[in-house]
Amino acid sequence: MLENKNVLLCVTGGIAAYKAAALTSKLIQKKANVKVLMTESAQQFVTPLTFQSLARDRVYVDTFREEDPSVISHIDVADWADVAIVAPATANVIGKLANGIADDMVTTTLLATRAEAFIAPAMNVHMYEHPAVKRNMDTLQQDGYRFIEPGEGFLACGYEGKGRMSEPEEIVEHLSNHFLCVENPVWQNKKVLITAGPTHEHADPVRVLTNPSTGKMGYAIAREAARRGAQVTLVSGPTQLPDPSGVNVIRVTSANDMYEQVLKHYESSNVVIKAAAVSDFRPKNVQEQKVKKEQGSETIQLERTSDILAELGKQKNGQFLVGFAAESTDVLAYAREKLQRKNLDLIVANDVSKSNRGFAADMNEVTLIGPKQFEKNISLAHKEKVAESLLDQVAHLQWGGVK
Repeated sequence: MLENKNVLLCVTGGIAAYKAAALTSKLIQKKANVKVLMTESAQQFVTPLTFQSLARDRVYVDTFREEDPSVISHIDVADWADVAIVAPATANVIGKLANGIADDMVTTTLLATRAEAFIAPAMNVHMYEHPAVKRNMDTLQQDGYRFIEPGEGFLACGYEGKGRMSEPEEIVEHLSNHFLCVENPVWQNKKVLITAGPTHEHADPVRVLTNPSTGKMGYAIAREAARRGAQVTLVSGPTQLPDPSGVNVIRVTSANDMYEQVLKHYESSNVVIKAAAVSDFRPKNVQEQKVKKEQGSETIQLERTSDILAELGKQKNGQFLVGFAAESTDVLAYAREKLQRKNLDLIVANDVSKSNRGFAADMNEVTLIGPKQFEKNISLAHKEKVAESLLDQVAHLQWGGVK
């Protein structure tokens, strides 16, 4: 997504300036065109020659240094950019931009550009939390600047906390996602509700009924939907996976917990993808204390859990509803029947009988089934790729987007 895109990299005076050198290299590797602007303070940490060598272009350091008399440098560069990124962005430059101050090459150019501008803050944790800095960041967000949140950890000043500039790989991903949304805007600001993972139905405080789902498929779909610009809510059963970036994650335990959260967010959603492996049964009587192991057999009486997908099908009012059919035999036949019975717009038929795909695996192979004899096989691929193909088809069927 970054090939032949014009990226304006503005480097300001913080120790994280060394990361900006790595960022330049990674952007060049993605075949982006990069022009680097540096403040005077930034040059105290990394020399312009470093960036010149990496970007294979002159580095802009002085508003009044006009090497080409036919143009005004800061206007020419501002017009050239497809996107601008300030990395690292110090409290000082954030304050200047928030108040319209243009006293160097970086701030002057940023005020002149019409390109989308991203800011990657980097500073001491106490500075980042200071009311003045927060106020300035709020102002810039209102003005249309987009922030790439810093990480938490050990800071150069010796403190630990939030203030580490995002890693170059993360910034590259943000910029790639920006152009993905620009070039394929069908998902922009769409509200997408996704479920993932297993549910746990307790028999006593230490024993549960569950299944082998790890949530990998649902999390991959959530990441991809967010990458495309959707507003994603992920209702997740118990998993060991980290929250996907840019996704509102609601963690639940039981089928009933998931039912309540899904129904709460259903009405406002444009697309709902039920990738969770929800328990069909739960113990009828839950013991408050651990049941001690005794000689002989033990019987647990079960009752059915709420059928979340069927309820969503009944209440559907314009939502595009996608279900999963995890089967081990007659996979397509069962999936077609489930599509009709639960009033779905699309179902993902998933053969979980093979060890190299489905539950717990990193790979998957599925068949998408829709009304009017629509069927499309997604051959064995990483779940991230399966998520991409699934969302492409949802966009095509719902809005006429990419196939």
